[in-house]
Amino acid sequence: MTLPSTVPQHPAPARDGVLRHARIGGMDLETGGHLPEVTLAYETWGTLNEDASNAVLIAHALTGSTHVARGGSGEDGWWDDLVGPGKAVDTNRFFVVAVNMLGGCYGSTGPSSADPQGLPWGSRFPFVTIRDSVRAESRLADQLGIRSWHTVLGGSLGGARALEWAVTEPGRVRRCAVIACTAASSAEQIAFGQAQLEAIRLDPNFNGGDYYNGTAPAAGLGLARRIAHITYRSEPELEYRFGQQPQPREDPLGSVLPAARGRYAVESYLDHQASKLVERFDANSYLVLTEALMSHNVARGRGSLRQALSGATAEFFIAAVDSDRLYFPQQSEALAAALPGSVGVHTIKAPIGHDGFLTDVEQIGGPLRTRFFGPE
Repeated sequence: MTLPSTVPQHPAPARDGVLRHARIGGMDLETGGHLPEVTLAYETWGTLNEDASNAVLIAHALTGSTHVARGGSGEDGWWDDLVGPGKAVDTNRFFVVAVNMLGGCYGSTGPSSADPQGLPWGSRFPFVTIRDSVRAESRLADQLGIRSWHTVLGGSLGGARALEWAVTEPGRVRRCAVIACTAASSAEQIAFGQAQLEAIRLDPNFNGGDYYNGTAPAAGLGLARRIAHITYRSEPELEYRFGQQPQPREDPLGSVLPAARGRYAVESYLDHQASKLVERFDANSYLVLTEALMSHNVARGRGSLRQALSGATAEFFIAAVDSDRLYFPQQSEALAAALPGSVGVHTIKAPIGHDGFLTDVEQIGGPLRTRFFGPE
């Protein structure tokens, strides 16, 4: 007999870091869309304790996946230095859950998923917000028997999801870490996102989003990734690594025709980043998740930012990358100042830029262990 999703049930033992799927039923979405049946893909590490008090939810960034740490698949995770046995988020003590956001392409219901007639949703996939993702994930938490999270944490888009969890479901979040993210997307952040969306939509193969029986809009997705990656890295880091150096065995001045010239080293780097993403990500999911992040505003419909945050009861950890030119540290400071109580901002000192929350994770591991994950 299958229990309804509202009845808590502990998950069956599973190998760490192996993709699993949960059906959570139909969903009415914030902007009026409807999905008749939603599946969420997720991975877990560790064991849920008897009173389900040791559960930690980790939210991925825009093109991230559920694979936070190594596990049964043997593949490295994107936060391996933070999550695992004996690490800051110690999976010998905590039950870690990572969920592919609704609309994604790593196993959760998204534009490439089949509709009730068995056809890809494509252009008909509805608008999804960060709040929709929280509502979906709360149903998964119900199925896993998790009434409240020990901690919800994430960086970038994951930080927006963590913050929304603490405000939308205050009774279910005891601690919240918002890393390299803000209370709302700024005009500049929306502008960068819009340029990426248009790069995809203007690809001749996009076909309005209904390209699954044809050629994927790889050029548009690759261009979107190039735009995004420039914002993820700092100008000093790009200058230090590449400057105006040509790519080896290529000459940027070697042709009378611009289209036939060789590349600068930084161009080759961006081409490489684009190629890697095109191989693993769906263009429509990129649109859906970028639109969700552009719409991020924890105060929407809740009064001022201070009013919106006033009902949050979680203990907060806010962190910013000092060289971030996408999510400026002062925006994290504004978020911290609006939170109840006295909340400071931990600074990740990394010359790389926004991606410092991934590359310099040891700078948040220690403070998180001290604040959230030390002995009770």
